[in-house]
Amino acid sequence: MCSGLMESCWTPRHSRFKSSGKHSQNVVLPLTQFRIRVLVLRQKVAVFRGLKMPFKKLDEEEIARINQLQQERFDTLVDAFEPPLPAGVPERLSRIVAAAAIEKGAFVLDVGTGSGILIPLIQQYEPAKIHACDLSQEMLKHVQNKYAGVETHWCDVRDLTLPTHSIDVVFINACYGNIADKPGTFRLMTRVVKPAGKIVISHPLGKDFIGKLKPNCPFPLDDFPGEAEARTLLSPFGFDIHLFLDEPELYLLVAMKHT
Repeated sequence: MCSGLMESCWTPRHSRFKSSGKHSQNVVLPLTQFRIRVLVLRQKVAVFRGLKMPFKKLDEEEIARINQLQQERFDTLVDAFEPPLPAGVPERLSRIVAAAAIEKGAFVLDVGTGSGILIPLIQQYEPAKIHACDLSQEMLKHVQNKYAGVETHWCDVRDLTLPTHSIDVVFINACYGNIADKPGTFRLMTRVVKPAGKIVISHPLGKDFIGKLKPNCPFPLDDFPGEAEARTLLSPFGFDIHLFLDEPELYLLVAMKHT
């Protein structure tokens, strides 16, 4: 209900009793209480708009089905992610990696590494170790042949067996929507990321690009979260939003783990 409508409904009746203090109090009090209730309701609506319930939970059979479909699809697309990239994408990828503020000697995990598009950018910061995880074995073979010293992991990210508190920075670039088991994945992040470590969730073509992929995609893709929703989703896993950008051609979220 808009405030204008509230005024048009209530003011005439209130004016009718203006001359009587007794009647005036009887009308003003309900009106004040009504306005307060409306304001509280509006605040609740404002809070819950843009927020969703925590990550949906899929059963193991559905997770396995989705992962198998992705593996089969991306095994055939190894060359599709090689340069030349669309105009502006290399610059935005550089912004994504720079946002992590990787320190020399850091340990980095690249989730959904694909053909390793972020790896040469990460290497510029001289990390001690890069771990690259993907569902596609063919993608990882390409990474192994092209980037010496990168440790590859052919598995669902949730199943990584990295040591506790062993990772400084995690990149989830252009694959957030592909992760079938997000609760399991972020529980893994809680375990392996060091205190004050970072997760970088990004897409160099913007979050709306996912909508263009959905009609012809053989597996489900989740939308990227807005800032308020991201806070709600990541907070239970011990991460706070450090940076959030939602530009037409760049989605960039940096979350930092509680110390």
